Amino acid sequence: MAHPILQFPEAPTILDLTGKTTNPVGYRYSIGRYNELRNIYSQALFGGERNIHMGIDFGAPAGTPVFAFSDCTIKALGVNTAKGDYGPTLITEQRVNGETLWALYGHLSRASLAGKEPGLAFTAGQVLGWLGEPTENGGWPPHVHFQLARIAPAGFDMPGAVSASDRAQALVDYPDPRTVLGPIY
Repeated sequence: MAHPILQFPEAPTILDLTGKTTNPVGYRYSIGRYNELRNIYSQALFGGERNIHMGIDFGAPAGTPVFAFSDCTIKALGVNTAKGDYGPTLITEQRVNGETLWALYGHLSRASLAGKEPGLAFTAGQVLGWLGEPTENGGWPPHVHFQLARIAPAGFDMPGAVSASDRAQALVDYPDPRTVLGPIY
């Protein structure tokens, strides 16, 4: 089963993390949803305030390749090192239906950043990087956090979770990734 940024050799489990207080385990391939209230963030991360997920998570084994969903250039890259953060991250810039969008690919392997710099071009379907191990990806089960933005990020970060008071604006600034990925759930 292929998606524009990850290829699953079998149907992924669509996760429902609403109300959960721990990370799910036991799913080799999974998809975590956009605009979902995630209590796992309320427990220890983001000061308990930011718990609405603004991207889509694609879970697979570490080392799984991650692909560019469209022709793009690298806007920014780096390692977000805070507890529970993205770890190695790439942000691309692309034009989609006449609109400039930025896409964040977080929780990658450190090898994903090697030899890359802002301005480097990729074509749709080209490998951008690989899923990282928990020891390098911010401490999470292997997955890629994929998020879109209508506003240019200042660096190699975007808020992957927002507070309820910021939700309405975040839904405008960080549109549903299914607008470029299709109806994946």
